[in-house]
Amino acid sequence: MTPVFASMNPMSICSSASALLGRDVCARGSVLFLDEIQTVPEAIAALRYFYEEMPELPVVAAGSLLEFALAKHSFSMPVGRIEYLYLGPMDFREFADETNPYLAKQLELEFIRSKESVPVHQEMIKLLKRYLSVGGMPESVLRYKETNSMQEVASVQEQILATYVDDFAKYANGRDLAAMQSIFRRIPTHVGKKVKYVNFAHDMKSRDVKSVLDLFAKARVLAQVFNTDASGIPIGAEEDRDVWKPLFLDVGLMNHANGLGELDVLSLSDSDLVNKGAIAEQFVGQHLLYRKGYSVAPTLHYWLREGASNNAEVDYVIDEGTSVLPVEVKAGKSGSLRALRQMMMNKHLSRAVRFDAGVAGVQTVPLDGDAHYELETLPLYAAAAMP
Repeated sequence: MTPVFASMNPMSICSSASALLGRDVCARGSVLFLDEIQTVPEAIAALRYFYEEMPELPVVAAGSLLEFALAKHSFSMPVGRIEYLYLGPMDFREFADETNPYLAKQLELEFIRSKESVPVHQEMIKLLKRYLSVGGMPESVLRYKETNSMQEVASVQEQILATYVDDFAKYANGRDLAAMQSIFRRIPTHVGKKVKYVNFAHDMKSRDVKSVLDLFAKARVLAQVFNTDASGIPIGAEEDRDVWKPLFLDVGLMNHANGLGELDVLSLSDSDLVNKGAIAEQFVGQHLLYRKGYSVAPTLHYWLREGASNNAEVDYVIDEGTSVLPVEVKAGKSGSLRALRQMMMNKHLSRAVRFDAGVAGVQTVPLDGDAHYELETLPLYAAAAMP
């Protein structure tokens, strides 16, 4: 398709594309959809001219690893001429819509918090475990819906991961390519852990590993959850960009890359689902990333206090209006949430949320003196219902 975009003239591009495809792709009432646009970087530069010279034609461009393509070309994105949408994997609600519409209707916080949710709780957990295996990549969900076969889904997941690895060859070569592929394969094993560059590549300089991981973050292959002091709003104002933990692009792909098959996930007890490994943290994180909608760049933070003898970490910190809201992902009793307690006391916060495998509930947790905070417990799947 590269010759089609040799000219920056939208009419010429439309004529060439129409001749190639055998139909008028820019006819009145059409939408021009440019998929995998990163494979033809010239098409990215042409977007500004479509906006200026053919404003009546909606143009949608989609692509993975887009930042890789931009890094190799001198032009920049046509600022002010395009609207960005940040699309992640299908969330649990969308998965339920496709596979169990009845349960999908129950994914509302008001219902989840009510006693009426108790009878469907275990069915929702079963569907959640299925989602953790399938994930939210549209092709994986479609294959599961069509075949009900996790073997077929695993084949799709393997193809998706392989495609990412193969695509790196278009943007790097030699030692750089090998390093990029190796680091990519290690990301799923480091989800939820503070990043130490040496753990990703023992034979590379830290600045080189950092450069690769930063590029992956720009390309949305991973999400960087930055540490923040969380003393107020906006939370990002006090983030430490040198201290962060990664999330992978999808929980299903993460489990597949880590060698966890359908039976491994389905056999987890409810408490193990939350407390063992990074599965629950990845699930909650990838939902909180997009809690503000797809027109806002996804961001997420956590709280970390490092000491000489022990560390305190709260899994996530988000804003709730003008307030800071700590979010924990674990099944421990309120008294065992040592890090959360420390944060609530230090920051003088009054409310926190904990995701676990049980039903919803609220309790008042005492602190020192007369101080206390409200701890709302929500079932893990409620992350898909967060406003």
